[in-house]
Amino acid sequence: MTQLDAIVNFLIYLGITAPMLGLGILFFAWTTPYSEFKMIREGSNVTDPVKVGAARAAAYDLGGKILGQTLVLASAVYHSVGLVDLIVWGLLGIAFQVIVFYLFELLTPFKVLAEIPNGNVSVGQFSFCLSLASGLLMASLISY
Repeated sequence: MTQLDAIVNFLIYLGITAPMLGLGILFFAWTTPYSEFKMIREGSNVTDPVKVGAARAAAYDLGGKILGQTLVLASAVYHSVGLVDLIVWGLLGIAFQVIVFYLFELLTPFKVLAEIPNGNVSVGQFSFCLSLASGLLMASLISY
């Protein structure tokens, strides 16, 4: 493989993984009843401690999902045998992250979907860790 071939390959994989990460972020934002981006934006209103807490909780929650999905995509790039394989693993990673979030909602004694908008930063941090752990697990399961 020449240097030019390697650069073209890099650009092709980047052209697939970057939009897939964006798709994952949009899908995560779409599957929650609140707008993470709006809550993060409104967190600059330091006179309202609930909005500040909600912004922090939403940032942790969404940030964890992004990192978890990135781990899956990175592993898919490394292990994929082709572009279709990369896309399949990427889409499975997105679905897996959403499923883990709703299992978290179902299995906890509190309602995550209510706690994050109410500014419970601890729930956002726990969701961050869960998303990171599930992304790492999913990434390690991609092998041939």
